[in-house]
Amino acid sequence: MCLLHSQDGTDDSNMLNSPSAANSNGATMEIASPTNPLANPLAGTEATPAAATNGSGSATSPDSSSSAPATPAAAVALGENALHVEISDALSEKEKVKFTVHTRTTLPGFAKKDNNVVRQHEEFVWLHDRIEENEDYAGYIIPPCPPRPDFDASREKLQRLGEGEGNMTKEEFKKMKSELEAEYLATFKKTVAMHEVFLRRLASHPVFRVDQHLKVFLEYDQDLCAKPRKKMAIFGGFVKSLGKTTDEILLSATVRDVNDFFENELQFLTEYHGHLREAAIRTEKMTQRHKDVGDSHQKISNALTQLSTTEKGNVETFVAKTAEIFERIKVGSPVVFINALLIDFLQNLETRVASDQDLKLGDTLRYYQRDSDAAKALLIRRLRCLAAYETANRNLEKARSKNKDVHAAETAQAEACEKFESMSACGKEELIGFRNRRVAAFKKSLVELSELEIKHAKTQYEYLRQSLLALKEIA
Repeated sequence: MCLLHSQDGTDDSNMLNSPSAANSNGATMEIASPTNPLANPLAGTEATPAAATNGSGSATSPDSSSSAPATPAAAVALGENALHVEISDALSEKEKVKFTVHTRTTLPGFAKKDNNVVRQHEEFVWLHDRIEENEDYAGYIIPPCPPRPDFDASREKLQRLGEGEGNMTKEEFKKMKSELEAEYLATFKKTVAMHEVFLRRLASHPVFRVDQHLKVFLEYDQDLCAKPRKKMAIFGGFVKSLGKTTDEILLSATVRDVNDFFENELQFLTEYHGHLREAAIRTEKMTQRHKDVGDSHQKISNALTQLSTTEKGNVETFVAKTAEIFERIKVGSPVVFINALLIDFLQNLETRVASDQDLKLGDTLRYYQRDSDAAKALLIRRLRCLAAYETANRNLEKARSKNKDVHAAETAQAEACEKFESMSACGKEELIGFRNRRVAAFKKSLVELSELEIKHAKTQYEYLRQSLLALKEIA
C-alpha cells in the first residue's frame, strides 16, 4: 500500500510534476504533498510542493517545476469567515483510496475550527450529486466531480514485470520496477490532487462554501453511507446521461434564447468542448510517443551496458556473427560505456518530457473538458427555466382568456419570471468568471510547459556536449 503525506501551501495553482520513485520492497512510503494539477483554478498566492522523501525517509529533490518549499498549512493564519480545505494524507489500498480531509475554518456553525475526517471517492461523488441536485444552485457552475481512482493499468504492468523477471538482468528489472512504481505514484498523486481541487473549488465559492452538505462532509466523522456504484447504477447513470443529451438537443431546437450572450456562450462551449477533447487525445498520443522513444533508449542503453562489460571472447564471437562495425569493440570499452550512459540519460529525459507534457498540458485539457461540460450544463438548465417561463406566460394568457384561475396563473408566471431572471444574472457572472479562470489556467500551464521544455533542451545540449568531449579524449 502507499501512504501520501501532505504539507500543502496556501494555493493550489501549481502542478505536481514528477514523483519520487517508490521503494522496491513495496512498503509504506511517504512522499510530498500533491499540489493541484490545475493551473490556477483558484486565485491566491503561489506555492510549490515541498521536497519529496524516498522510502527510507531521506529527502529527495522534486522535479524541475518545484523551486521553493511549501508553507505548511497550519502556519497560514486564517482571516474572518475563512474556510481552508486540503487533503493532508491519502492511503491507497487494493480496491479503494482513503483521503484524510483536513479543514481549518473561522466560519460560524462549525463545531471545530480544526478537523480531520477520512473520506472515500464515493463520498466525493455523494457530495457532488447533492450539490448538483439542489435547485437553488441551478444558476451556478457546479465544479466537476473528480474522476474515479484507476490504478489498474499500473498494477497490470507491475504484475507482467514480475512474471518476466527471469528474462532480464537484475539491473534491468530493478530499473523497470522503479519506473513503474514511479508511474503508479504519479497516478496516485494526480488522483489525490483532483479530489482536493474539487473541495477547494467548493470552499472558495461564496455560495457553495456555506452548503450544509459540504459542512456534513467536512465535519461528520462517520461513513456517509455512500456505497460504490453497482452495474445497475452505472447503467442508470448512462441512461441519465443519454437523457440529458436528448434534452439538450430538444431544448436547443425548440427554445429560442433572446439573449445573445447566452446563445453565443452555448455555441462557443459546444465547439470548445470538442476542440478540448481532440486536443486531449492528441496530447495523449504525443506523450505516448515520448514514452516509446524513452523505452527504445532504455533497450539500447541496456544492450550497450552489457556490451561494455562482456568478456573479450564473447565480444569477438558476437562481432564475427553480426557485422564488421563492431570489430573495434574491446573488453570494457569506455566508448561503449559512455554511449550507454548517454542513451540512458536520453531515456530519462524523454520520460521527464512526457511527464511534464501530461501534467502541464494533458491534465489541464482534461480538467477543463469536464469544467466546460459543467458550464454547458448551466446553460441547459437556464434554457429549461426559459421554457418553463414561456409555458407560464402561455398558461396566464389562457387563464385570462377564460377568466379562470387568473390569480394562480399570475403567481406562477411571476415566480417563473423571477427564477429565470435570477438564474440569468447569476449565470452570466459565473460564465464570465469561468472564462477568466480558463484563460489564466491555460496561459500559466503553457508558459510553465515552455519553460520546462527549454530547460530540458538546454540540459540535453549540455550533456551531449560533455559526452562528445569525453569521447574525443578517449579517441
